Amino acid sequence: MTKTPITRRSFLRTAAAFAVPTIIPATAIGAGDRPVPSNRIAMAAIGVHNMGENNMKSFAGQSGVQMVAVCDVDRGIREKAKTWVEQFYARQSDKGTYKGCDVYNDFRDLLARSDIDAVCISTPEHWHAIMSVEAAKAGKDIYCEKPLSLTIREARAMVNAVRRYGRVFQTGSQQRSEYRGMFRMACEWVRNGRIGKVLTVHCGVGETSGDCHLPAERVPAGLDWDMWLGPAPWRPFNRKLHPYSWRPYRDYSGGQMTNFGSHHFDIAQWGLDMDHSGPVEVIPPGGKDVKRLTYRYANGVLMYRGGADSVKFTGTDGVIEVSRSRLRTDPESIAKTPLGPNDIRLREARSHRGDFLECVRTRKRSICDVEIGCRSVTVCHIGNIAWWLNRSLRWDPEKEEFIGDAEANRWLDRPKRAPWTI
Repeated sequence: MTKTPITRRSFLRTAAAFAVPTIIPATAIGAGDRPVPSNRIAMAAIGVHNMGENNMKSFAGQSGVQMVAVCDVDRGIREKAKTWVEQFYARQSDKGTYKGCDVYNDFRDLLARSDIDAVCISTPEHWHAIMSVEAAKAGKDIYCEKPLSLTIREARAMVNAVRRYGRVFQTGSQQRSEYRGMFRMACEWVRNGRIGKVLTVHCGVGETSGDCHLPAERVPAGLDWDMWLGPAPWRPFNRKLHPYSWRPYRDYSGGQMTNFGSHHFDIAQWGLDMDHSGPVEVIPPGGKDVKRLTYRYANGVLMYRGGADSVKFTGTDGVIEVSRSRLRTDPESIAKTPLGPNDIRLREARSHRGDFLECVRTRKRSICDVEIGCRSVTVCHIGNIAWWLNRSLRWDPEKEEFIGDAEANRWLDRPKRAPWTI
């Protein structure tokens, strides 16, 4: 694994990176119900707009956590985040003031700090792999938003780095933890044979991504556009790419296939007991006989993209359909019969971020560990590749490569713009 070059300038900055609060709140010495610093998780947020802002605020509000730094390539966004963090802690301070959240434009400077225990990465997905691998090397535990990666090879590199450096990793596919446990219950019923032999799974997932032909616009003041692009091919700025709407474009995302596929395909994998495997064939839509993107598993189960915004398991003896708003079974008796003492029970977590923090403390693997995130996003990626090539592809989930198709295998990874490597 090639290490990202460290410049002399970034090395020298490391020595000055260990900033401490200039005004220490009462909570910093264990006042109230907050733990003393030796028991506190020092966190930093990388990417603090939209979901990144939500993650930052949620982690800052967790007992036993101190948000000590934020990083974003947009000066306005990172300064807004810094202000929120310091005002949040100021309200808990005896003096009503607090200055202890540092800001960074370059994530490498943040990772060089030895006083940071964990990072939350909420950037566009073309950055996820590089940042996660570098964070693992730097000894940080990692909460990384979904989709896990831009490519299949990146996802595997993330698994390898997390395992090599012994880090805790949580993929942000929170349907495993939240929404009143409905997704977990649905998967438990499927795994325990409540619908008999599973025949099909329908996943309500959106479109793929494509090429970007947006016109050039002036780069806004305070935005480091070159850093936003990072490993992606260079192109001019356009406001549709930043700060949020990059997902339709293939250089940065797999589209809604990877965005919501990382949720619904993830639940399908969970229910099918495929957290460490995946389909063996993918068939693109468009033909007379195939109306929807179709996956085939080795056991004969067929999984389809499309339908309602839900995951629907259909078996020989019934149907289980689950979404973020409801859980439906046919027959109704499936939901009314409690699990027995010998039935399969899946891991339960009521808070996705809370589960991550608990695992940081206990060093156990999270409910949506990096391997799970890797396998789920791979389902998304192989579907996209079949869609882009417009032909059926056979997939080897053990070797993680297409069978007998060199052209398809060239999509397993992408070239990265210098100097970025994994």
